[in-house]
Amino acid sequence: MTNGLTYRDAGVDVDAGADLVDRIRNDADSTARSGVVGSLGGFGGLFDPKAAGYVDPLLVAATDGVGTKLTLAGQVGRHDTVGQDLVAMCVNDLVVQGAEPLFFLDYFATGKLSVEQAADVVRGIAEGCRLAGCALIGGETAEMPGLYRPGEYDLAGFCVGAVERDRVLPRIDAIRPGDAVLGIASSGPHSNGYSLIRRIVEHSGADLTAPAPFDDTSSLGEALLTPTRIYVKPLLSALKLDQVRALAHITGGGLTDNIPRVLPEGTGVALDAASWELPAVFRWLARAGGVAPAEMARTFNCGVGMVAIVPEAEAEKVIAFLKYKKERVWRMGEVTATPGVEIAGIEAWQV
Repeated sequence: MTNGLTYRDAGVDVDAGADLVDRIRNDADSTARSGVVGSLGGFGGLFDPKAAGYVDPLLVAATDGVGTKLTLAGQVGRHDTVGQDLVAMCVNDLVVQGAEPLFFLDYFATGKLSVEQAADVVRGIAEGCRLAGCALIGGETAEMPGLYRPGEYDLAGFCVGAVERDRVLPRIDAIRPGDAVLGIASSGPHSNGYSLIRRIVEHSGADLTAPAPFDDTSSLGEALLTPTRIYVKPLLSALKLDQVRALAHITGGGLTDNIPRVLPEGTGVALDAASWELPAVFRWLARAGGVAPAEMARTFNCGVGMVAIVPEAEAEKVIAFLKYKKERVWRMGEVTATPGVEIAGIEAWQV
């Protein structure tokens, strides 16, 4: 057939994929760190833990996505922040186990590849990797005509970290009732609860292009795209104090579902909602959506992106250290002998 069909006729542009690799090579190279073997473009990425300084490591792996925050990014037309979200959701899950993120891979799937759009996404991924100190050593771009609507794409991230065998968290046997529970501030909703957030925006009739009701320095859409905070470097430093018994990443399930995941059986926490101010974005979400306080606590991080459990006697030392590392941190409660999460004063969130 002299005029036979081609892959491009079917909607897949191999040349665009090659162009994307060229466009993102510098971003990937900027994340290089000790332990990386080779460079972007092979069939797989190589990493040498011994070259990274580990003696007897356990490998820790995490995978996640950005969720329906991607839909919001498409509505706003901004794609350079969701890459950091992708990295954050993976690396923050590694550090709570005491692990240092070593390398990251991404999966970008779309109906028709826009090199510009994909390059913006990968630029955000590279920024997230730099913030976390891990290397972007590879990934996959899949062009699948008919599976996604025009302009749509999906993301998945995969990260591997390492922790010396005797440094794994949580230290379940060391956690006791009376231990202090510390809260470390989030940068906003991070990448959780966006199906509800988008429903609230729609229900309230809010304009994504108008100034945010809770922040007149940016539009509502841009404010809601604030990327997830990456806690890796300050927390890895704090772990060297040898006082942190557990860390909990507050993601889907909010405060009520995530903290119990790192506690010994038969224990819980009592938190004081008055110990921190509910950030303005969450006050607006609660008010505009009529979301009950208990639903807020089990859906959103409510201003607390990470929780640390430390001995009561060492709490002030750990707080001072994290503040020195530029984190906003406070004592928000204590471990109890009663299972579950009790949040005193949560009714004040009903605004």
